[in-house]
Amino acid sequence: MQALMQQAQQLQEKLQQTVIEASAGGGSVTVKMNGQKKLLTVTIDPEIVKSGDIEMLQDLVVAAVNEGSRKVDETLQSNLGGMLGGMLGGGGLPF
Repeated sequence: MQALMQQAQQLQEKLQQTVIEASAGGGSVTVKMNGQKKLLTVTIDPEIVKSGDIEMLQDLVVAAVNEGSRKVDETLQSNLGGMLGGMLGGGGLPF
């Protein structure tokens, strides 16, 4: 049980250090977030602002954040699958 707790703590520390980058609109909006889905940065291409289409810009920000969140989930599942797979005899996630 102590080994499991230690592995969980190591995974949490790893996720805090993990930085995921995602973009939308062909790179017009780029976000970085850590493994706990905390938004770290938002970068907006100045050209997209010049168009004056605020609704499109808002949609691109939402899309980039959602993509970042999806990538964090993917990374978490991959890391948890590896950790649990070793404990469960290599069977991967039980669900």
